Amino acid sequence: MKEIPSKMKESYVKAKKIIEDCEDIKIYSHNDCDGISAGAILSTILDRSEKEHSIDIISLDKLDNLEIENELTLFSDLGSGQNVDELAKNSSKIIILDHHPPLRDFNYKNKVSYEYLEINPLHHGIDGSNYISGGGLSYFLAKEFGYEDLSWIGVLAAIGDMQNSMTGKLEGLNSIMLKDSVGQGYVNSINDLSLYGRQTRPLFVALSYFSDVNLPITNNRTEAIAMMKNLGIPLKIGDRSRTLSDLDNLEKGKLFSELVKMLSKEVPEKYVKYVPKLVAADSYEFLMEEDHTFLRDGSEFSTAINACARNNREDIAIEILKGNRTSSLDELEIISKEHRRYLAQNIQRIEDEDMIIELDKIQYFDGNGIKSSVVGTIAGMILSYGNWRKPMIGFTELDETSEFLKVSLRCSRLLAYDGHHFGNIIRKIATSVGGKGGGHSMACGAYIPNDKKEEFLKIFNKFSY
Repeated sequence: MKEIPSKMKESYVKAKKIIEDCEDIKIYSHNDCDGISAGAILSTILDRSEKEHSIDIISLDKLDNLEIENELTLFSDLGSGQNVDELAKNSSKIIILDHHPPLRDFNYKNKVSYEYLEINPLHHGIDGSNYISGGGLSYFLAKEFGYEDLSWIGVLAAIGDMQNSMTGKLEGLNSIMLKDSVGQGYVNSINDLSLYGRQTRPLFVALSYFSDVNLPITNNRTEAIAMMKNLGIPLKIGDRSRTLSDLDNLEKGKLFSELVKMLSKEVPEKYVKYVPKLVAADSYEFLMEEDHTFLRDGSEFSTAINACARNNREDIAIEILKGNRTSSLDELEIISKEHRRYLAQNIQRIEDEDMIIELDKIQYFDGNGIKSSVVGTIAGMILSYGNWRKPMIGFTELDETSEFLKVSLRCSRLLAYDGHHFGNIIRKIATSVGGKGGGHSMACGAYIPNDKKEEFLKIFNKFSY
């Protein structure tokens, strides 16, 4: 895609005019990497426009209790799928920048008495799961103001939202944003092995975490080291363990061939054609960051931003993205380290207590005691502990007083290649038991009444997919 649709462009021109005419502005954005990045972009636009504003990073379940009191309210990475229109007053002005399935059609703005503008790619026939994220939508507003230097934050948002997960590339409207960022010298895109921790994680450790499919090297560092030695790939440079970013193309080629061979032996024949896409994909380096730091690689950077969201320190993430790093960078490292420790402890508990329960079509664990903000992350990380052929679902309590359970689902990319969209599935099932849900094909979630867990599982286990 070379340019945004003309009707979408017109909406951005109108959004710019609305913002320029307002002085009392509030931003609400979603509490994940995409939402925080979107919020940081909007906040930077308003800073540069010398507009007083405040920003709240919130979860979807908090939207029902908001009160719209400001002259202009901006919703980013949320709002399309929620009844925020019911919160408006006649004097309200609302702009929604969201890529999730919308409840209202493109012409809804003509049906209300207040000023309402929703920019959603689905209104223009563009898939919001793969071709543009919330942060990307906010970036195109920044571009309307002439702030193309914020394109790298939009790229980070897309990575954090797994927009490149299906094909291994940023495509659609994302490709326009990526081109802007590469042209500005902020991002470099390279095809590489799909190993997390390109810049910081020892290669043998990265290999042990590779793939949702259980392989001889899965969770086995000894086997990963043996594989590297068999391929003639040195473990260290001096006293430092080598990372993926240290390898030359010949070494990467050897690893690629070996991983393709290993995976092809473990998956059914119909999936073999997808294996190369599991092993290699485009990686994104942020060129303004130092080599061998977690901010250099897009996946690691997005994980750090998510760690802030999961630990109620969105303020630190926004400071980092807006360039205020004097003290925030040290705090980000501390938060990230504590986040990793918490995840490791709970994954170990799930394994030790054999908490994964496998049904005919799904597998799940009861994550009570696990923070609701990380249960989805954990569900994704333990896929290789269970049966990759089935989605992994995690349940946990929101808090002691809540009437709802948090439900998070993660699945292997291979299931998504089959055409299954679990975000749509979980929305239907959650709604049928009095809850609500949605999300992407491989990563989604829901909120359901506390007493509907067994009914939810029963329906999901019988659902045809």
